[in-house]
Amino acid sequence: MVIGQKPTKFILKSPDASLEYQLEVGKKLIWTLKKNNQALIIPSPISLEIGNDEILGQDAKVLSSKLSNHQEPFYTPIYKKNKVENEYNELKINFKGSFGIIIRAYDEGLAYRFILNRKNDLIIKSEESNFNFAEDFPSYISYTLDYRGPDQFGQSFESLYTQSPLSQMKKDTIAFLPALVSMNPNNKMVITEADLENYPGMFILPNGNGKGFKGVFAPYPLKEAQAGFRKLNTIPIERANYIAQVKGTRSLPWRVVVVSNHDLDLANSDLVRELASPSRLKDESWIKPGKVAWDWWNDWNISHVDFRAGINTETYKYYIDFAAENHLEYIIMDEGWSNSLDLMDLSPNVDLKAIIDYGKQKNVGVILWATWYAVQQKLESGFSKYAAMGVKGFKIDFMDRDDQKMVSSLYQIAEMGAKYHLLIDYHGMYKPTGINRTYPNLINFEGVKGMENAKWAAHDDVPQYELLIPYIRMLAGPMDYTPGAMRNFTKDSFRPINSQPGSQGTRCHQMAMYTVFEAPLQMLADNPTIYKKELECTDFISKVPTTFDQTIALDGKLGEYILMARKKGDTWFLGAMSNWDPHDLSLNLSFLGSGNYEAEIFQDGINADRDATDYKRIIKKVNSKDILALHLMNGGGWTARIYPIH
Repeated sequence: MVIGQKPTKFILKSPDASLEYQLEVGKKLIWTLKKNNQALIIPSPISLEIGNDEILGQDAKVLSSKLSNHQEPFYTPIYKKNKVENEYNELKINFKGSFGIIIRAYDEGLAYRFILNRKNDLIIKSEESNFNFAEDFPSYISYTLDYRGPDQFGQSFESLYTQSPLSQMKKDTIAFLPALVSMNPNNKMVITEADLENYPGMFILPNGNGKGFKGVFAPYPLKEAQAGFRKLNTIPIERANYIAQVKGTRSLPWRVVVVSNHDLDLANSDLVRELASPSRLKDESWIKPGKVAWDWWNDWNISHVDFRAGINTETYKYYIDFAAENHLEYIIMDEGWSNSLDLMDLSPNVDLKAIIDYGKQKNVGVILWATWYAVQQKLESGFSKYAAMGVKGFKIDFMDRDDQKMVSSLYQIAEMGAKYHLLIDYHGMYKPTGINRTYPNLINFEGVKGMENAKWAAHDDVPQYELLIPYIRMLAGPMDYTPGAMRNFTKDSFRPINSQPGSQGTRCHQMAMYTVFEAPLQMLADNPTIYKKELECTDFISKVPTTFDQTIALDGKLGEYILMARKKGDTWFLGAMSNWDPHDLSLNLSFLGSGNYEAEIFQDGINADRDATDYKRIIKKVNSKDILALHLMNGGGWTARIYPIH
């Protein structure tokens, strides 16, 4: 466009022309979205208020615009596929006042972000982000429940989804992303954000029109205090009247809408990954995904040994032996190896160097749990010390915030981890927004109501939640859900037991998670003693990779069931999961291609509806012409490994 022209409307379409984004420039910036000419998002204003009471987007004057098409494929070695195509159309508009907006339209959704081009640093008082929907659609939304401090912005980002029409959204508590809106049985929208760096994360609240919501952001923290469980949380006790302090020249996070033609599109979306900043690491060869023998969920409750089990050297050597026997890459030493508030203050019961050295002999790496407080107090000194000892990474916990200060800190920690070749697993974390593409050593995230809740949450409908998160939460990125329970219970028989915890649903439901749930660093949450008693299942789990070359979402329905196929090398791994209702599925193996294969199958046993540990293992010859009948019991599952035979 030539400078001087002043159009009031801009239109951007996806490469397949099915999505149409429209931005109207006038008194305000107003955006809308259509799919195949059906209105999805109706006029929704957006703007930025900066520190001098200037509102960017109010009475905006267009200086220039540029429309372009991009095909920018990139390789993703630590992901659910090894290549992302990344094709989109882009519209960039520059406005008077040294700011602009970039809109990208993909076949699977769209995103927009503000850009700033000012000489001096800025204070951003607020960002106006509205999502007004064409109808009072059903929604699936996670509300904040467990506050970690005096306001709703301190919380663990763990809650079940509340299903309700948009008009019945809760008004007295904020909700966190991703959030899903269902237009009809086939078409869904998921709203989230991407490339969140040095800026607060977005929550949502009803915006007053009865069928829409708006973005809400944590104010910048001015004063903090130690509080919460054993004072492990760092809580803002005074906040500013603005949300961020930023450089005058920068891009703000992407506001993202994923639009599906089928629920399966959500389970295999790449949009957050595509919108993230590329890797900042020159060398990624040292980053090693894998599976982990984990201690905390099973309460260090091993048995049939001649030493006292607990947080001590003998127990961790036992975990290392188990990991080595089953070709697991790591163990985690969770809370207790050190003072939770001081990385350098080791427990006298743990000879950390002896454990690390023993792991080296067995080719098993050691990852250490730590609080965010302890890490940020001694970030470089702690990382350099433990990396020199041979530690492979840190699982960092109790952030429980996503204000600007916390978001900035997590980028700093990831960068420091990369400097010392340390993997990072963020527990106590908000949803991922693409930082794991930017820092690939950041290998997993919580931000999900994981299986740890089985130790205390008696009344959660867990299988139903587990059939929602592949379509909603997992769209944002990998999940540290921590599966692998070998004590499995029906709906009527389940109860929380801290020291001998179990899961809701069948054994095969748990085993299928290793394929269905994306997690480059994946836990085996139960204890080595019980895994040794269940060698058939343990052997199968140990063979499932944590990253893949190809992913195909084969069948599924939001909240009801899912069937996923993932390929690594020449071997396919499949997983199917059900909510508390039984499901019969048909699996067409045409994706296998030519040749003959053998399948190792684990399916719900005939009595799994009475004893959830019941399963049946089958070995059978298959080929691409076969169609398999799958029966998933209540809370059931099915999983298979299919490999070529010659």
